Amino acid sequence: MEKTYHLMATAAAGLESLVGKELERLGYDHQVENYRVRFDGTQRDILNTNIWLRTADRIKIIVGEFDAKTFDDLFENVKALPWEDYLNYDSEFPVAGRSKKSELFSVPDVQAITKKAIVNRLQDAYHIRTRLPENGYFAQLEVMIDKDHVIVTLDTTGESLFKRGYRVNKGGAPLKENFAAALVLLTNWHPDRPFVDPTTGSGTIAIEAALIGRNIAPGLIRDFDVEQMDWFDKFLSDSVRDEAEAQADYDRTLDIEGFDIDENMVAIATENAKHAGLGHDITFKQLAAKDWTTDKINGVLVANPPYGERLGELDAARELYQQMGDVYRQLPSWSKYILTSDLEFEQSYGEKATKRRKLYNGALRVDYFQYWGKRVK
Repeated sequence: MEKTYHLMATAAAGLESLVGKELERLGYDHQVENYRVRFDGTQRDILNTNIWLRTADRIKIIVGEFDAKTFDDLFENVKALPWEDYLNYDSEFPVAGRSKKSELFSVPDVQAITKKAIVNRLQDAYHIRTRLPENGYFAQLEVMIDKDHVIVTLDTTGESLFKRGYRVNKGGAPLKENFAAALVLLTNWHPDRPFVDPTTGSGTIAIEAALIGRNIAPGLIRDFDVEQMDWFDKFLSDSVRDEAEAQADYDRTLDIEGFDIDENMVAIATENAKHAGLGHDITFKQLAAKDWTTDKINGVLVANPPYGERLGELDAARELYQQMGDVYRQLPSWSKYILTSDLEFEQSYGEKATKRRKLYNGALRVDYFQYWGKRVK
């Protein structure tokens, strides 16, 4: 019987339900919580979700969870976990920590006690009396305590999942790739419809749309920490990637365009798309948002314009929003989705949104203003 692990996909605030939907599409039962979605799976599933999830941050194994109000409780419960199943005697395993609303509120103490308990367990398991060398494979652990409930995890991902591996260059304020994918998945876009990003920057939104349109797994061209761990079946690395590769659709015709007023950004976006293997799928052009027009119908537009966060920039940003409103109102069959931290965006744009969704771009509160098009048959 293949071993099943308790797993969690971590996510930015506001994106948890999207990660849940992705897991559902991949065939996993799941439970959505704040900042994470829980599910169970085998080693194959650990790699499969790392490769396929577009909107998650990381996949972690829940090594154990329990309640603890004293350091003794914490020590004994951590020590009781089967660490030798995950760590060698020489593994390098830093322990990150977080605590909120708990008796054990000192994070450095929580980390130190957790580390000590794991060291004791490994010394017993491997019959070592000296210090552990910690020069073997790397495993990032974390102990999280919330209202005296402790969850201890092992990260299988390594660099966060937004590091797809295609971005060679970025502009001033790039969107994380998984956040850009979320913006696309929150629209009603289907790959047979036109897609436009009028303020494309380094091209991330257009590239993520193309990956979705081609059904290309976002994690195909990178490695994950779990693949270096001795207990992990190395055969899976090729077989799971081959299966994912086989699901890509290279025959479909995509109509995806990205525009930016800055020709340097257009060059960067073009380069990034080439690296993602999507050089032929996206057309990038230098063009100001106000100068764009189209005869196409039923398209979807996703914009992440400058927010005007810095002093003196808000007026310029609001002028751009007004120009966008003037242009986009001429395109009633298009659905428009615009992300900004200016909560008074609708006044500049000149129209109330069909719907707005609260999100966080990093630590910054932003709203996703949605204007749904009237589809032309």
